[in-house]
Amino acid sequence: MDVASNAELLERVRSGGLLEPGQKVVVCLSGGRDSVCLLDIAVEICGRGNVSALHVNYGLREEADADEQLCRELCRRLEVELTVEQAAAPRDGNLQAWARDVRYGLGARLASGAGARLAAGHTASDQVETVVYRLASSPGRRSLVGMPDERGLLVRPLLRARFTRDQTAQWCRSRGLRWCEDSSNETDKYARGRIRGQVLPALRSIHPATDDNILQSAELLRDEAEVLEIVVDTALAGKSEISTEHLAALPPALARLIVRRLAEDVTGGLCPQASARLDEILGLGRSGNELAAIDIGGGARAVIKQSVLSFERSPQRAARRPVEG
Repeated sequence: MDVASNAELLERVRSGGLLEPGQKVVVCLSGGRDSVCLLDIAVEICGRGNVSALHVNYGLREEADADEQLCRELCRRLEVELTVEQAAAPRDGNLQAWARDVRYGLGARLASGAGARLAAGHTASDQVETVVYRLASSPGRRSLVGMPDERGLLVRPLLRARFTRDQTAQWCRSRGLRWCEDSSNETDKYARGRIRGQVLPALRSIHPATDDNILQSAELLRDEAEVLEIVVDTALAGKSEISTEHLAALPPALARLIVRRLAEDVTGGLCPQASARLDEILGLGRSGNELAAIDIGGGARAVIKQSVLSFERSPQRAARRPVEG
């Protein structure tokens, strides 16, 4: 990539507003092309004295120690402080989700303590893969909006700037920056690898603008989601409950959104399954019982008292006592 192209890419990140001169930022540094590119750009925009990095060595791959060493060498070259953490993987469960939670948890603590933002190197290429994965695995509009480019302390400057994976590689080459390749990305062991290697190439063979169309669709859905949130606010009028008669009279799509909002306001987390329980909730409202309740998942319980729906947290089940032999 020539100098002009680098200048254009740098300006795209700068104009995105997620990295600013003098701003403190902690960069999640895996050693891959995207995070290496992000770290270099953060130094260029924020100034090296304001940038630090976090690398988590999960010990999951043979290359883990080599990746850590590459990150150390890169940070020495860029004169950036590096924090390295070790993490022992659980014996079962979703390893990728566990690794993400560990990385963001450690990063948030570092960023909070430094009065900084936490920056991740996700790109437009990652966004496309995320939307396709969620389309296959999760129903509903919200699953298709993709990753936000800003949420709380976490920012994704390359995503807002619409960097692709090819562009981060070209940036690194032009700057003489080495990166490591995660061998698991090139296999079909994980769903994302199958999407990258099989699904997206098939879609691109159908239409060459596949990636742009997916990105634009996600952006449109995010814009429309903001409008829907206003509609839900208006329907609830600041209340944390709604009569089941009123709920039943609303368009089903709006009623589902209201049910989900009420549930998530109580749990403080996502309850995507709440919308699918609308018919059951309305059925309880028509049952004539003075008090009825149903657990809807995600830690939320729908309670109908005198035909008024509200939500509470589901009570935790007591652990079973071991049977003594």
